[in-house]
Amino acid sequence: MGNIVILIIPNDFILQMQQILGDEYPEFERALRLPATTSVRVNSKVEASCLEVLKDAELVPYCGTGYTLPKRPEFTLDPMLHAGAYYVQEASSMYLEAVVRKYVNGRVTALDLCAAPGGKSTHLAGLLTPDSLLVSNEIMPQRANILCENLTKWGNVNTIVTNNKPSDFGKAGSMFDLIVTDVPCSGEGMFRKEPKAVEDWSLQAVQMCAERQRSILEDVWNALKEGGLLIYSTCTFNSSEDEDNVEWIASELGAEILEQKHFYFHNTLGEGFYIAALRKTTVGGKPKIKPGKFEKAPAVSAFIKGAENFKFIKVGDSLIAVPSADADIYAWFATNFRTLKCGTEVCAFKGKDEIPAHALAVSKIIDADKTASVDVDKATALNYLRREAIAINCNTKGYVLLKYNGTPIGWVKNLGNRANNMYPEYWRVRIKS
Repeated sequence: MGNIVILIIPNDFILQMQQILGDEYPEFERALRLPATTSVRVNSKVEASCLEVLKDAELVPYCGTGYTLPKRPEFTLDPMLHAGAYYVQEASSMYLEAVVRKYVNGRVTALDLCAAPGGKSTHLAGLLTPDSLLVSNEIMPQRANILCENLTKWGNVNTIVTNNKPSDFGKAGSMFDLIVTDVPCSGEGMFRKEPKAVEDWSLQAVQMCAERQRSILEDVWNALKEGGLLIYSTCTFNSSEDEDNVEWIASELGAEILEQKHFYFHNTLGEGFYIAALRKTTVGGKPKIKPGKFEKAPAVSAFIKGAENFKFIKVGDSLIAVPSADADIYAWFATNFRTLKCGTEVCAFKGKDEIPAHALAVSKIIDADKTASVDVDKATALNYLRREAIAINCNTKGYVLLKYNGTPIGWVKNLGNRANNMYPEYWRVRIKS
């Protein structure tokens, strides 16, 4: 079962959990002192069989693409992680899949409100239909950038990343069929993974978190359509942040509680987690979406699968592909919100040159068979991800798609005797083997 973790558990927390769990508490505390588990979720753009990280892994029962690992590898040195082939996520939070499959059907417009670093957003991107639209928001700018990176690598075109306050969505009107709120909490479920969460815990912190969670829900409530689904979750155990808040949402904001479930250390594959589903019963205001302005298709659209199904938005020096069916909504978000990602960036313009975007390389809309590409070994892939100089064996000069294990990891500009590394500077790997 692994080594025992030394934790000084607050007495108030012990009393709280004894009241919640009764006779189960000793088993819970034993599990609390065990090392955290490690799990990943696989992206549909790759075959699970090609992932070295899944050796001796076991499938998570309620998630068709989730796996628990026997030990934690050095993820940063796996090129497949940077290609967006999988996401490292707690197994307990993957239960989102069971809730979405039970209550969400067909095409929806969804909001993941407190989305960084991107576990639930990348999961939702795989669960929702391809013609759905997912907006992933994070209020903290630095965390929003991490969210943007993870969703870009995941590769879905039907996603938007924003850096806004919950009230910005509430003021915009009721446009969402689904809102997921994994709200900031006291972090009791992270105690064995993040010892600082134990140090920061207090009954006062619990109450402060509960109040902040209600404020967040109140601010965003108008953004959910009547009859829309709210999925509320925390990584904590106490009733103030969990059941009590869900009862408050139902009685004060107007909703029907559909189900709620706790995951504790002693009876789950991952860390502590709570999730609830509610159906909104009140009416909100309708959003006002104005028609967008679009550009002609760029030359790189020749590398896009079903390019005729996309429109293109100019944002700064970049051109963005968005699904035609919801193009006006994408353009509206790009204009009215602090938008970090909107569809898929396909190219940037430098003078008359059209430079293919990294986002296109790792996207699910790229047709890799229509562009020059070369598969490289792990050492070369890691050198590329570190933004070091590399050499490739390719006769084609110009922009070449680099692959590892058959999966695109980015572009180089092949000059013949050398290749210019085009991996984004702000994503580069900084550790050595």
